[in-house]
Amino acid sequence: MRPEGARRKGTPKKRSPPAPPPRRRRESGESSPRKKRRYRPGTMALKEIRKYQKSTELLLRKAPFSRVVREICMGLSREQYMWQAYALMALQEAAEAFLVRLFADANLCAIHAKRVTIFPRDVQLVQRIRGPDNV
Repeated sequence: MRPEGARRKGTPKKRSPPAPPPRRRRESGESSPRKKRRYRPGTMALKEIRKYQKSTELLLRKAPFSRVVREICMGLSREQYMWQAYALMALQEAAEAFLVRLFADANLCAIHAKRVTIFPRDVQLVQRIRGPDNV
């Protein structure tokens, strides 16, 4: 007989499993190590389309649009005109409505050509079909 605690030669000693590393608390400024969510191609585009169709706010920034209007005005006349904010806003509303309609028609041309991408030739075709009075 063997004394207590003695073991036979050749048998491995049983070990306890290693202790897990201590958990660190994340500080409030530290971001999680998770990967960023990847959407399938086209999903975000459709999400953006739905978002902008629901909203009524202007899509072009006001200051750059105002600068373009003033620049065009300066090119047409030597005098520098003052613009009311409401006049610029009305002009921007009309310009955005025109562009939305133009791109919607160009999209129909692209779909007719069995494409999903709008090419410049689609926009040119729309302008040609509408005629010089409607451009």
